[in-house]
Parts: sequence; C-alpha cells; structure tokens
Amino acid sequence: MAKESMKAREVKRQKLVDKYAVKRAALKAAGDYEGLQKLPKNASPVRLHNRCKLTGRPKGYMRQFGISRVTFREMANNGLIPGVKKASW
Repeated sequence: MAKESMKAREVKRQKLVDKYAVKRAALKAAGDYEGLQKLPKNASPVRLHNRCKLTGRPKGYMRQFGISRVTFREMANNGLIPGVKKASW
C-alpha cells in the first residue's frame, strides 16, 4: 500500500490541473509563455502520475482497468473482474 500522503498529493495535483486547465489552454493558444510560467508547477498535467485506485501503487498500472498488475491478478483469480480468466491452451 502506498502512503496516504502520496495518494493525497496526487489528488491535490489533479485538482490543480482541473482548476487551471482552461486558463492554461488559453495562455498556450495565445503563446503567452511568461503567463504559463506564473502558473503553479503542479498545475501542469505532465506532473500527474497514474496510481492504482485501490492500493495507490505507482508502478505496474493498467490503464484499461485503473489498477496495478498485482491487484489485477488477485481480482482476476478471485473472479471479481467480468470477462477475465486465466489463459489456457
């Protein structure tokens, strides 16, 4: 499990990105790079990092499901993800 502070930091960054999205797009379209630099660093969407929705694990993230590979495997083995089963051939 990730530390609660790390999860909270990512949520805070996401809120900042959402808050400044329109302003950032307008400044970018106008070519006002000095205005862009005055925005908070964490308002940039590049600084976001995908994390598992359940555990907060930053690595091994599967976009299609929004969870890490470890959590995915556990849930798939328990039959909690519809349409997913172990491969056998």
